[in-house]
Amino acid sequence: MLRGSDSGVFWPALIIVVGFVLWGTLFPASLTSVATATLNGIIHAFGWSFVVSTAFFLVFAGFLAFSRFGRIKLGHDDEKPEFSTVSWVCMMFSVGMGIGLMFWGVAEPVSHFGAPPHGLAQPQSKEAAIVAMQYAYFHWALHPWAIYAVVGLALAYFSYRRDLPTLMSSAFQPLIGDRVHGPIGRTIDVLAIIATLFGTATSLGLGAQQINSGMNYLWGTGESAAIALTIIAVLSVLFILSAVSGVGKGIQFLSNMNMVIAVVLLLFLAVFGPTVFIFDTLIESLGYYLSDLVSMSFRTAAFSDGKWLANWTIFYWAWWISWAPFVGVFIARISRGRTIREFVVGVLLIPSAVTFIWFTIMGGTALHSELMGAGGLVEAVKNQGAPVSLFALLAQYPMATVTSTIAMFLVAIFFVSGADAASVVMGMLSSRGAPHPQAGIVVLWGLLAGASACVLLVMGGLAGLQTASIIAAAPFLLVMIGLCISLWKGLLDELETHGVLHDARIQTSKLAPPAE
Repeated sequence: MLRGSDSGVFWPALIIVVGFVLWGTLFPASLTSVATATLNGIIHAFGWSFVVSTAFFLVFAGFLAFSRFGRIKLGHDDEKPEFSTVSWVCMMFSVGMGIGLMFWGVAEPVSHFGAPPHGLAQPQSKEAAIVAMQYAYFHWALHPWAIYAVVGLALAYFSYRRDLPTLMSSAFQPLIGDRVHGPIGRTIDVLAIIATLFGTATSLGLGAQQINSGMNYLWGTGESAAIALTIIAVLSVLFILSAVSGVGKGIQFLSNMNMVIAVVLLLFLAVFGPTVFIFDTLIESLGYYLSDLVSMSFRTAAFSDGKWLANWTIFYWAWWISWAPFVGVFIARISRGRTIREFVVGVLLIPSAVTFIWFTIMGGTALHSELMGAGGLVEAVKNQGAPVSLFALLAQYPMATVTSTIAMFLVAIFFVSGADAASVVMGMLSSRGAPHPQAGIVVLWGLLAGASACVLLVMGGLAGLQTASIIAAAPFLLVMIGLCISLWKGLLDELETHGVLHDARIQTSKLAPPAE
């Protein structure tokens, strides 16, 4: 199992994760108490840093795309992209936030409609509906994809432009030099694995909760931790089998299938739902989102609802940051041969556009039901929880059993494809950046991700999942800030060394790592 692994990364990460799983299994009350106290301390002292840093990542990524650095290719000058643009987009979107969109596509707008953020509108009013859509866009569009873009861009640049291993530590080469291959570099990679594992565990827990709610809504199976844990166990076996099949087979196939099924579900709601209202909602909500983007980006708890900020915005920013190592490595891996401009524009704008459409159809249909239709969704979320919201909405339309079954299947496929990619990435990070880590290592990380999701569900359900995301993301936020500084220095070094030619090409700089 250890063949090909980096013992300086593999064993510390393994000990931390196994220790967490054992702690949660043997002493769940103790783990819950410590985690809650840690969470409260992080939010109270450093909540503002998540807000400021995430806004900075968006500005930084946009600047790189439209500056002279945008012409630099993530690879050698004669390389072409490995995957078609369609497959590239499908894979990064499916891996980036598939389960989350299924879980929150209806639940978040409905929750904000019932309790508007920061008291910006009267609950369940038309103004509340606009605010609800604004914040759904805010939490799921440009900002999270900027986090992914920054990490993915740095990894792709140093891995494929400078021929360094595909490791988080490689991106720090301009700052710490050959020490990326020593204890400092290995510590960075360990933090990346920990953040990836708990970010993945959060998504697995959300997916299991939603499938459990769908089964109960359709067939009255009941909702319990035991059922959710069984779902995690079954799907964990499936995603491990998919992971060992490789990116070109497993993840690409599942991602493409995900998008086809998701489009069918969206078209169903768009056709049978309030079509005109959906289009009106998209245009108006997008306008409000863009006009208030700056104020939303810098809103902290100083003059607003700190509890709401912690439960929603900070949780989301932390969740995206905890996913950033995994999604960043994965996006970098499938983006070789693209320019920085093409990479950033593709990663920021294309998934964001899909997100706008997704939330407008899902959330807009739900809000139309609350304002002018059957309603009851706010009460469903309040009484039965966020996972049931999608199924409560589908129940108001024809073929509810069929569409709800499709929705559960879609959640399961997103579960498998996301965890599949995460297991491979954790295997890469603990195997010196090997593009095809040993199957045993991939399987081990997949099993531990599933076990961690089980512990978090037992520890506190949705609250436990949110707690883990924020705690795991806090140290990795510092890594991301350092990564931006290092990427900037690396790009300046390349420009200073080679300059920009008249034909808009930048010559390749090959920096191979020293032999260990």
